[in-house]
Amino acid sequence: MYPFIRMFWQVWKYRKAPPLSVFDTHVSRHVCLPWDIDMWMELNNGRTLMLYDLGRIPMAYRVGLVEVLRRKRWGLTMAGASVRYRRRVKAFETVDMRSRLASWDERFFYIEQSMWKKNGECANHIVYRSAVTGKNGIVPPGEVIRELGVDEVSPPAPEWVKAWIEADDVRPWPPMQD
Repeated sequence: MYPFIRMFWQVWKYRKAPPLSVFDTHVSRHVCLPWDIDMWMELNNGRTLMLYDLGRIPMAYRVGLVEVLRRKRWGLTMAGASVRYRRRVKAFETVDMRSRLASWDERFFYIEQSMWKKNGECANHIVYRSAVTGKNGIVPPGEVIRELGVDEVSPPAPEWVKAWIEADDVRPWPPMQD
């Protein structure tokens, strides 16, 4: 089940936080709860993605995206992700999450998030391909950025993000069934 209470808590917690520009980093703190762990007593990979939701949605509020989505009757979807896991997160361990917009292209936004342990080690890191959707399909990110009151071009995508985009472009779709 989706953790709606935790999501509402994160949104409530940051409701009066200063607004962020689309280029700023949202920092949030999260605890690995017992229902987040797997049989190896560490943060389950699926729950890791859910925790990233808890950082990304408040960031969207702080940059003004949620207000734009409501006003324009647009939606938000994920179109891909790549995660790197490096350190275990155990029950009741606290992590600091860093969420930021890395870049965008003609169709997608690329969002980078990471979880950091108290000892300063990065536990995991993800890049998402995200799209804003309207009644006619994907809304060009440039249009979304303008609706946010920003008149800027995307910063260059980091080389590793470019490499992921290129690798994903050659991935067969639909996947093979055999």
